[in-house]
Amino acid sequence: MSKLKMGIIGAGGIAQERHIPAYAGMSETVELAAVQDVDIDRAHAVSETFDIPHVFDDYKPLFEVVDAVTICTPNKFHSEIAIAALEAGVHVLCEKPMAITTKECEAMIAAAEKNDRLLSIAYHYRYMPEAKLAKEAILQGEIGEPLVTRVQAMRRRKVPGWGVFTNKDLQGGGSLIDFGCHLLDLALWLLDDPEPVEVIGRTYDRLSKTPGQVNDWGAFDHETFNVDDHVTSYITFKNGLSMQFECSWAANIKEDYTALSISGVDGGMDVYPFQLYQTKYGSVWNSQPNIPKERLSEGFVQAKNFVDSCIGEAELVVKPEQALKVTKLIEAIYKSSEEGSSIKITD
Repeated sequence: MSKLKMGIIGAGGIAQERHIPAYAGMSETVELAAVQDVDIDRAHAVSETFDIPHVFDDYKPLFEVVDAVTICTPNKFHSEIAIAALEAGVHVLCEKPMAITTKECEAMIAAAEKNDRLLSIAYHYRYMPEAKLAKEAILQGEIGEPLVTRVQAMRRRKVPGWGVFTNKDLQGGGSLIDFGCHLLDLALWLLDDPEPVEVIGRTYDRLSKTPGQVNDWGAFDHETFNVDDHVTSYITFKNGLSMQFECSWAANIKEDYTALSISGVDGGMDVYPFQLYQTKYGSVWNSQPNIPKERLSEGFVQAKNFVDSCIGEAELVVKPEQALKVTKLIEAIYKSSEEGSSIKITD
């Protein structure tokens, strides 16, 4: 069997630290064939480090030498590049979020369907051991019908001071679209992809606009900071579910933490760390498993799922229609905060 020829579009940190090493560890099925970056010197450096033969400063010629691409550019370019790749007959794994707007996401899905190519989004939290265990527990009925979900993705004084994370034009937002999106995706996946109907949200940026900030993740300009650093939201769904959601890059809290809990009719769970809460034999029960340490990183498992799906040996774990729903919620939260009112979501 011939190897899947993979191209990397955008040669920054996420490409070098997660995607390229994952593909390099799959040398029996994948060939790292090409890398593209608008910074051609960086593209050449990555080519030399990882022994990638073809180097481009424009992504369009790259499509001629690959079967699939992984897009690691700023969010603004996700849709444009993905559609061009799909139109060229190339499979696409795109970094999260899928795109900045739902309209862009819908265009990506249409291009994938029209050209019969695969499109997936890199929501890698689904591949973490706690997430997989939580999914299986829900499928086995351990908590019954879910009712209320609480999500918090919280960091203390960790605004990314590198790259373009604080550039609204290129990224579309801040802590929500960069960090919170992972937990939104994971929660929706665990809840079996419910349909949201109404969102109320508030976004904040006052802390990062204040002079003299202490920030653990590098320096940034408080005068030009124009994205959210803290977001809260309340989301309701068609089936009666509700979700309390909060994320931050820079909260004044004791320490960083990630929390996702689901309360159901027959029990409840925390995902981080994984625990079950039930009633049995006239008593309340708390259960905490010893989860085996994963031999493979979630980045590798994500890459393997995409490659195996491209060659017809697996089904995509993250489907584009699901990623679209995450972007729809992000868009609604931002709109709710801008307008100061709740937002109704229609299909």
